[in-house]
Formats: sequence, C-alpha cells, structure tokens
Amino acid sequence: MLIRLLTTAVLATTPVYAPATVDTAASIDAVVREYLDATGVPGAAVAVTHGRTVVRTAGYGRTARGDAVTDRTVLAVASVSKSMTALAVMQLVDAGRVRLDEPVRTYLPEFTMADDRAARITVRHLLDQSSGMSDTTFRSFSGPRVRTLREAVAAMRTARLAADPGERFEYHNPNFQVAARLVEVVGGEPFDVYLRRHVFEPLGMTDSRTASTADELPPDARGHILVAGFPLALPEPPAFGAGSGGVLSTARDMARWLVTQNGDGAPVLSAAGLAGTHRRSAGDYGLGWFVGTTRGGAPIVSHDGTMLTFTAYQALLPDSGYGVAVMVNARTGYADAGVLGDALVDLVEGRRPAPPDTSATWIDVVLLALLAVPVPLAVRGVRRAGRWRHRPVWTVMRLLPYLAPLAVFVTMHRVAGFLYRGRDVSWTQTVYLYPAFMLLLLVTALAAVTVVAARLAHVIRRGRAGAPVPAGS
Repeated sequence: MLIRLLTTAVLATTPVYAPATVDTAASIDAVVREYLDATGVPGAAVAVTHGRTVVRTAGYGRTARGDAVTDRTVLAVASVSKSMTALAVMQLVDAGRVRLDEPVRTYLPEFTMADDRAARITVRHLLDQSSGMSDTTFRSFSGPRVRTLREAVAAMRTARLAADPGERFEYHNPNFQVAARLVEVVGGEPFDVYLRRHVFEPLGMTDSRTASTADELPPDARGHILVAGFPLALPEPPAFGAGSGGVLSTARDMARWLVTQNGDGAPVLSAAGLAGTHRRSAGDYGLGWFVGTTRGGAPIVSHDGTMLTFTAYQALLPDSGYGVAVMVNARTGYADAGVLGDALVDLVEGRRPAPPDTSATWIDVVLLALLAVPVPLAVRGVRRAGRWRHRPVWTVMRLLPYLAPLAVFVTMHRVAGFLYRGRDVSWTQTVYLYPAFMLLLLVTALAAVTVVAARLAHVIRRGRAGAPVPAGS
C-alpha cells in the first residue's frame, strides 16, 4: 500500500513531455528566431509548459565557443535564482525549523550590522526585500570582494539600514545572500549542496548547479555584450552571487521547475508554502517573485535576472497554467530574456507579440558614428593653442570645461547608480552596460585632455620666455 501511494505521488509530480503541435512549436520558434535575427543576440534557450505538460524546450543560436545552443546547454539564470533560494528557506519553514516572522538573528547570530534596527529584521523581510537594507548604504558590487556566504554576511557588519524593517520594498541582492547563509546554518550543509540535494535532484534538474562567483562560471557558459548588433564574447566581471544569482540551469531543467511552480509544490514544498511565495508581501514582491498582471490583465508571477553578459526570465500564468522560462547568453541595452519572455507570454495568451525593438542597435550606430567628431576637433584645438594670450587664472577657467568628459568617464558608475535609482553599480559594469557610449566618452575625454595639455604647454612656454600678456586678457 505504501509503495502504491509513493508511486502515485511521484507520477503526479513528474512532467509530461508531450510533443508540441506543429503550429505551437513553429510559433514559439518563430518568435525566438525573429528576436535573435533582429537584435543580434547570439543564443537563447526556452521552456514553455502548460500544467504538467512540457510544451516546448529548445535552444537557438550559438554559444560563445560556437556550439549550438540546445535545451541541455547550461546558462546562467542570474536573479531568477532568488525564487530558488526562497523555496529552500520555505522548505525549512515547512519542516518547522524556521519561522518567517522570527528575527533572522534567532537562526543566524552572526548577522549583525552597525544599526540597532537590524535586530528586528525577520526572515520574511529578507525574502520580500523589505529588510531596510539598501544599495545606498551597502555597496555589494563595488565594495569589498567576498567569496563565501559567511564572508558576505560578515561584510555587512559596518552597514546601516536605509529604512525600518518592513517599511518598504527595496531590491537588494544581499537580502538573499543572508537568506542563503541561513539555509546553510539551519540546514547543516553548504548552500550549493543543499540546493542540489533538496531542490535539483528531487525535481530531476540533473544539469543544474551553482556558481558563487563570476570566475566559477564554466568556459562554455561565457556570455556576450552587444555593440551595434554585433556580439562580443566577454568574461563576466567579478561579482558574488550565491543565493542572489548563482544558479546555472538549462531549458529542460527549467521546464521541470515551472511545472512544480504551477502545480502543488510536490515533491519539494507544500502547496501552502508554494502559494505563500507567489503572494504579494511587500509592494509588488512576494517571496522571491514579482506579482503583477500581463498586458492582457491576467495575473502573472515572474522574476527576471540580469548579469552583464547574460539575462534570464521566468513567468507563471496561474489562470491558464502556462509557464515560460528564457535564458539569453547576451545583454544589450535591454533585459533581452525579459523582452523575449513577454513576447512568449503574449503568444500563449493569444496576443500578437510586439515586434523586436532594435533601437539599442541604432543608438550604438549613432554613438559610434560620432567617434569621427572628437579627433578632428582636437587637432584643430592643438593647432590653435599658439594663439592663446590669456592670463594664467583665466586660462585655467577657460580650460576647466574641457575636463568635463573625463570627469563623467571616471565617475560614470555614480551617474549610472543615480539613473538606476540608487542601485550599486561598479565602474567596470558601466563599460559592459554602455560600451558604445563609454568608448565615445573615452575618445572625447582623451581629445579634450590633449587640447588642454597643448594650451597649458603654450602658456607655460610664454611665461618662461617672458612674453607680455595683452592688456585686458
């Protein structure tokens, strides 16, 4: 009798790999290939599910090494990992070993900050990102380098909160790094081992694994940036992402994940625990998921993920039972996987997907064309340096504006952080995010500095030669 019950439970949670109809497969393929062709994105992997049925898993395009992307190609899912960390915590809640509204320090005494309010941060506050921790008070990307979850938590000791715990939602990666460390301590095993044993293996996600830091990404998982529609394979800049963004997966494995999320949670989580992660908790955020509506007004539970050379996206449509996952081995000016994922959501909901937006390509083309401007202007400025007849103080005042491009180039990460509403952005990240603009800015800065140097040199030479300065200059 027991064997029969266990067999029934396993069969009830196993994905059904039903072949997609020719029309459905062709429609999904057409949407993805149109996007890749229009934007220059080199490769993508897609999973579409309906209830327990896997409608389509497929790969498109090429990897950085030139191999064909398939539904078994391992790609980074970036911040989609947060929903997996949330599930791991909820497993401990199911087991009665953690309570969501208990302070984090009950389970993780090592979690301390330079702010007394941190003692009130609960486990729920971590998962719905309402802890009060913020990029404005703790810079995890541009701050000290860490390689383990223990080090990541220790690095927060000098940080302060930007708001009272529970006051507001604010997206901050360290929330989930603390949550992952909590799983390690309470679960009694390293976080990557815990995910493998308690999430990936029970779901049959045989190709999925984790990478704590960017340099742990396998060579075949290298991503790209795009410049004017041309992909450039580059290593992901140094970053720590355990718990907040370190999972690597495949389209086939993500199909199994979607089936579980659109079902009753078995065999990894109770139905009540699963429903709790999909329910709004702070703002439009649940526990590791965003909660909202589609363009057609239907409920949607989703999460995107963006690295500098990869993007990912997952979406659940509770009313229809569809699930969509997309992984893209590149990043343009947009979160490509999210844009492509939205197009697939439109498709399964019966709407015509919007055509791919290629404006990022044309913006790059214009910026690169503008590279022809600074050099001739610099040559002209150097040639005219000998005509300067200004007093030293006035010379400095006249030349200061020429240093503006250099100042912007050096502080571009601060500008980007402001544009991203206070998010922590490192200077290296700005080069990946805005390659054409940063190149134009660099060339312009060098041209301007050359003019400044030439004019200062002329003023100094005139001063040493004792040449008179014209009256009124």
